[in-house]
Amino acid sequence: MSHPLFRTKKIDKILHDAKTMADDHHGGAGLKRVLTMRDLTFFGIAAIIGAGSFSSLGMAVFSGGPGVVVLFIICGIACGFTALCYSEFASRIPVAGSAYTYAYASFGELFAWIIGWALIMEYSIGNIYVAFSWSDYFTSFLHKINIHIPDYLTCSYREAHNIAVAFANNPGQAATGSTNELLNAWNTAPVVAGLRIIFDLPAIIINLLITCLVYRGIKESRNFSNAMVVLKLSIVLLVIIVGGYMIFHDDLTANWHPVNSEGVKAFMPNGFSGVMAAVSGVFFAYIGFDAVSVLAEESKNPQRDLPRGMILSLIICTTIYIVLALVLTGTVVYSKFENVGDPLAYIFEPQNLNIGWMQMLVAICAVIAMTSVLLVFQMGQPRIWMSMSRDGLLPPVFQKIHPKYKTPSFATILTGVAVGAPILFTDKDFVLDFTSIATLFAFVLVCGGVLLIPVKEKMPGKFNMPYINSKILFPFIVAAAMIIAHFAADNYFSQLFDITGENASFNISSIIFWCIMIMLAITAFFKNWSLIPLLGLSTCMYLLTGMTGENWAWFGSWLALGLIIYFSYGYRKSKLAAA
Repeated sequence: MSHPLFRTKKIDKILHDAKTMADDHHGGAGLKRVLTMRDLTFFGIAAIIGAGSFSSLGMAVFSGGPGVVVLFIICGIACGFTALCYSEFASRIPVAGSAYTYAYASFGELFAWIIGWALIMEYSIGNIYVAFSWSDYFTSFLHKINIHIPDYLTCSYREAHNIAVAFANNPGQAATGSTNELLNAWNTAPVVAGLRIIFDLPAIIINLLITCLVYRGIKESRNFSNAMVVLKLSIVLLVIIVGGYMIFHDDLTANWHPVNSEGVKAFMPNGFSGVMAAVSGVFFAYIGFDAVSVLAEESKNPQRDLPRGMILSLIICTTIYIVLALVLTGTVVYSKFENVGDPLAYIFEPQNLNIGWMQMLVAICAVIAMTSVLLVFQMGQPRIWMSMSRDGLLPPVFQKIHPKYKTPSFATILTGVAVGAPILFTDKDFVLDFTSIATLFAFVLVCGGVLLIPVKEKMPGKFNMPYINSKILFPFIVAAAMIIAHFAADNYFSQLFDITGENASFNISSIIFWCIMIMLAITAFFKNWSLIPLLGLSTCMYLLTGMTGENWAWFGSWLALGLIIYFSYGYRKSKLAAA
């Protein structure tokens, strides 16, 4: 008999419980099944195309140069393998809960709790970054029409404080652009009881409005999301067309091979290490396709439509990202994107392409795009909490369904609070890294979980992940990757054992990565595991090596807090414990 910490919930039991809860004809406790494959695809696009493409893409381009497209391809491949694993789970367990529910059926209760706790970081904390980015574009748009909000009501306290300290230590430096606005916010903010009143008012307001919309109902949210997706895809395609035309019309293709610090023209001016330094920003651009899986209980045909919606939205968005990165780095030399938070509008500014009407149009579209991202993430988090509550790991109030709107009412309100409160004391840089590492960790567990569930017979009308025997292929891939790494970089493996320098966190992560890859290769040889989930597991773990030591420290602290909550409540109250 397995240890209670690793007790698994049988798939048949999960489906039975969901069916009982979803019986609209007996008590009205279930969620409305109104979503089609088109709706799910649009939800995926709504979540993926947003803060990543309209905001974090700027710093990613600055770090990686034109070569950042390589990282987009790597992340797209990693997410593609992961999407297939999500689809495999979704076809077997078409209920709300996403990766949390999948982990419960494969790894057991402890890992289910850990992944559910990590998903809070993806949906709730990730939405804090989106709210900040939305506010930046919104206030920028207001400035263009001569409406000005005081600077101390358009930024975070932490950002303003950090800039004020930096200028106090170095008073001779010049303040320009966003830096000047942050410094002005600190100097002009009203002071109450010795504390400067600085907070991002637009970010708080949009969070409140989105929370009200999600509380109101899934059907209304669906219609709102679909309309915004059409609008923002249209403007993104317009950016690609106009920017692409200007690249070839003005012969700007030389920007794709800029001169690096050593005076050499290079597609990767900062080397591959510079490309990998952009992993948080690039991967954040992909976060969202998995949010589709939490809508299983509101899908008309989840076993068919969920996999198709996830994979189709991912393919569409990966293609868009690659082309967008090429357009950005072609129209403007990559080094100009430092601290640029609105890259799609930036390329049309007077000092660049000088197309004023496009700059205004993109600013409007960015507000629309990130509103839709807020909507999807705000819908995802309450449904994960609802699933955890059903299993007894959280109090019963989390699974309360509104009698009229048929939405998880209490969990929706709490999500709004969880997003809104940290806006007062955190900033974009912190939540960007925090969200990316948590999501990658969840993806690793989903891919690993597929390896642990029994192989199913193929059934017509349902998603069936192709089985490719990894017995020989995966060990060969790992060996080939190690050989390529050795010859591509001199003394690659010997340098990894330097754990005292500035690359210490990367080297330690890489050592752990290669050790796990070797163990997986050996196990795959004897277990005949499926190749696709192994490739998803490997690529996501490789992306984790790009995270800094500080990211790992914060992530570890977050997991420790989650474990305290689990052992003080969930472990004792779990329904499996009473079974």
